Amino acid sequence: MIPTCRGFRAAERMVLKMKYVIKGEPMPVVICNLEAGETMKCEAGSMSWMSPNMQMETSGGGTGKMFGRLFSGESLFQNKYTAQGGSGLIAFASSFPGSIRAVEIDPDHPVVVQKRGFLASEEGVEMSVFFQKKGMSGFFGGEGFIMQKLSGTGTAFLEFDGSIVEYDLKEGQRIVVNTGNVAMVDATCSIDVQQVKGVKNVLFGGEGLFHTVITGPGHVVLQTMPLSGFVSTIASMLPTSNN
Repeated sequence: MIPTCRGFRAAERMVLKMKYVIKGEPMPVVICNLEAGETMKCEAGSMSWMSPNMQMETSGGGTGKMFGRLFSGESLFQNKYTAQGGSGLIAFASSFPGSIRAVEIDPDHPVVVQKRGFLASEEGVEMSVFFQKKGMSGFFGGEGFIMQKLSGTGTAFLEFDGSIVEYDLKEGQRIVVNTGNVAMVDATCSIDVQQVKGVKNVLFGGEGLFHTVITGPGHVVLQTMPLSGFVSTIASMLPTSNN
């Protein structure tokens, strides 16, 4: 059965204190307007501009969380920005051509995101490392083997590479994906690593040794231009040194 393709599932929380606007694709920025005392957190270096009353605090959050962020491709430290003495403004820009999307996280709806996919979030969103299955085979499965899991409560802003395509998988329904094209899946999905069959397919197929297999139920977001693929394409066009 072919998975159903659909539009992006936007933030759906009925009451959302924080106001934001996303502008400027294909190099987008999310501009957040905070009330006094509200806090946003982001990876080190993600802030683009802000009002003068935003107070910054840098924290590692403990050795375990720092180690998890390092494994999932993020920086060791996170920055928290809090509006002091009144409303404040802060903006976070994408690091690569693509899109920024707001996703609602709550205890019943955690999500799994590509490495480097987390841009910023409200303070109640927690990030941890997520490993795909099948033990050692995953270490050869490309950038999608180690991912990020977002849980807790709040709005998270995620950056995706290129355009996005979405599917809703039913119970037991599967889709096979080039590892770098996996952007986000519901935590209800099973994510596994599948070896490409056939020696000629491996050597000459150009798809690598492994694919990612996603099994429903859950929502799946795929991206069309993963950073790794873009870098490989550019590298192949650069002149080689004769030295």
